[in-house]
Amino acid sequence: MKNELQEHDNESRAIIRKNMDPTNYVMSKSRKKADNFVKGVREHVRLGSKFSETVKGKLSLGARILRLGGVKTVFKQIFGGREEERLLKASQCYLWTTAGPIAGLLFISTQRVAFCSERSIKVSSPNGELVRIHYKVSIPLRKIKRANQSENVKNPSQKYMEIVTVDNFDFWFMGFLNYKKAFRYLQHAISEVKNTLQN
Repeated sequence: MKNELQEHDNESRAIIRKNMDPTNYVMSKSRKKADNFVKGVREHVRLGSKFSETVKGKLSLGARILRLGGVKTVFKQIFGGREEERLLKASQCYLWTTAGPIAGLLFISTQRVAFCSERSIKVSSPNGELVRIHYKVSIPLRKIKRANQSENVKNPSQKYMEIVTVDNFDFWFMGFLNYKKAFRYLQHAISEVKNTLQN
């Protein structure tokens, strides 16, 4: 048995050596991850109106998260939630609106997808006064018809995530630091709810 393991181990090393030295393989893989992260940061910052405003927003968001005790606490404070609801993933991104992209946090939980802007925006109140509020969206997972991936044809590094609800509203999210991971969590959350509803 030990000899079989050693032979198998030697064969796998031989395959790696033929193609690439193991150290170079690990470095190449790490470089690709770093490049993807840098592209995500660049895309995320590029969508903001001004670099200084984007950085200021990120710093205030980070301070708020630390002050409140973490992302889970921020999620519970902003959106409430039931005992059984668990936060799966929180991602910095932009929500596309008719007024342009709004920076914020996308929360993916076991029961909903929610977004909250990192900065407050001015809106007119019913009595005509301007008030500042955070832009919030909360979509129950059971109300999501589908989630689609999309990319800019001219610039494939610009990835978009579309969520379409059963009543045909669509929400577009973009500028993720780690798009693939966020979409994977979204797909997992949607499939878990659909499996629960079918049983």
